[in-house]
Amino acid sequence: MAKATVDQDACVGCEACVGVCPTTAISVADGKASVDSDTCVECGACVTT
Repeated sequence: MAKATVDQDACVGCEACVGVCPTTAISVADGKASVDSDTCVECGACVTT
């Protein structure tokens, strides 16, 4: 599996992915999510949200 990325055009800033990330690698700023690739452990939890 690859590191998580965010489709900035599709992201609505709902923060659903933030709540499921076990390493808090995802944050939302200016209404868009972003992933800290150094913290992401490729678990895929955010993909199902």
